[in-house]
Amino acid sequence: MHEFSRSAVIAATPEKVWAVVGDFGGLADWHPVVPPSSIEGGGDANTPGAIRAFAIDGDVLSREELLSHDAAGHRMTYSLLQVPLPVTDYVGTLAVNPHPDGSEVVWSATYESDDSVVETVEAVFAEGTYGAGLTALQERFA
Repeated sequence: MHEFSRSAVIAATPEKVWAVVGDFGGLADWHPVVPPSSIEGGGDANTPGAIRAFAIDGDVLSREELLSHDAAGHRMTYSLLQVPLPVTDYVGTLAVNPHPDGSEVVWSATYESDDSVVETVEAVFAEGTYGAGLTALQERFA
């Protein structure tokens, strides 16, 4: 099992940050590098079991299933169902916690993969996705 985590302090209350990041179906609304997604079947994006699919030009790149969504606790957990990397059992968590300077957003994941691809997986997800999203949040609330 591999794991990584990225975090950032955001100059806004957890409620204000959660209002931006708390919609499972709205990642592309605030994240600068993820493509738009749609909720399969058109259900409620924040109900566990919802599946968001990310597509470019109609080609689905990845699919993720919402495992839990705690609006009061400002936390959601999801799993990757389909991704163009050799990983399995990927579970990501996005949490917004109180911090003296506003909020601390923690984005973390655990996953299985061969050791030979860990560097690539973490470059794509930890830096390319999580890091870019956290930087965008800092800039949004600066």
